[in-house]
Amino acid sequence: MPKNPLTDAWRFLTAATDDYMALGGWRFVILALFWALLAASVVIAVKNWNEDPEQRSGRHIGIWIVRVLIGCMWFEGMLWKLPLPASSGLEYWTAQMGTRAAFEFHRNLVTGFLIPNLYLFGPLVFLAELTFATSMILGLAVRVIGVLAIVFVLHLWLGIYLPGDPAEWPWSYIFLAMLMFLFSLHAAGRSLGLDAWLRRHGPDIRDGKGWLGKLLNVAT
Repeated sequence: MPKNPLTDAWRFLTAATDDYMALGGWRFVILALFWALLAASVVIAVKNWNEDPEQRSGRHIGIWIVRVLIGCMWFEGMLWKLPLPASSGLEYWTAQMGTRAAFEFHRNLVTGFLIPNLYLFGPLVFLAELTFATSMILGLAVRVIGVLAIVFVLHLWLGIYLPGDPAEWPWSYIFLAMLMFLFSLHAAGRSLGLDAWLRRHGPDIRDGKGWLGKLLNVAT
């Protein structure tokens, strides 16, 4: 099968990429999780569409599409963090940070703390990216998760900042961070997402009363 955006997308959607294949039979479990998230996103979008006339706009549809696609990006990036506790890919790129981070204290942190304890940090990185993917695809707590994703991306930006092989374009991380900032700033989960549904069906959220209502009002 020739390599192009269409065939690459098909491989990803059918668990046929190299990262998927490296997981053996577990790739079908991960693929089922991905399709479950996509299906849930569609169901949530339809619920919002049917229940709230204000959601029926090109703006909300556009934000939903872009948010879900970025969630797919996070999910795909999560794959090469497997198998746990530390995949070979994660070990390689963490080692790259040890020599390519923008600041010396960052390089020292990577070589003196992160690399020796990567078996502990590997699962955390995996869970972080799975959380980002789930939040974006479902539109859940996008404001808060978006801020956490910005911090995560800036760590990558500064960690792979210096020239090296393979080459990285620092602006690619900045673009992603800015996009996550816009998602958080404009509460993208309120566009056909679970955040919009929760704000309609949770009286504590609408009134902003009680600690749970205030917390969810900020998160959604």
